[in-house]
Amino acid sequence: MIAAWGLLLAAALVDIAMAVALKHAEGWTRLWPSLAGLLFANGAIVLLTMALRQLPVGTAFAVFTGIGAAGAALVGIVVYGESATPLRLMLIAAIIASIAGLKLTNG
Repeated sequence: MIAAWGLLLAAALVDIAMAVALKHAEGWTRLWPSLAGLLFANGAIVLLTMALRQLPVGTAFAVFTGIGAAGAALVGIVVYGESATPLRLMLIAAIIASIAGLKLTNG
């Protein structure tokens, strides 16, 4: 079960890498970032699929998308200088707290 959670975390991190690559793809107009985005997307799906062998689909997908969303938002703030208002940070923290809650309640 621990391995499945590790695969799920890896899938979410690869999903964040996909978002960063697609940011640099500039609407599919740049070849290498576009290809990297597609490669990362496929990698995330493969890892998620492997994790789903042992994890419940609802919990796993919610955790996967939550980590991806919170991670991409944090990368946007740290790397790209996107808005870091207190409300936005609080909402990102709420996503992270929800992920932790789902992990803790997984039966």
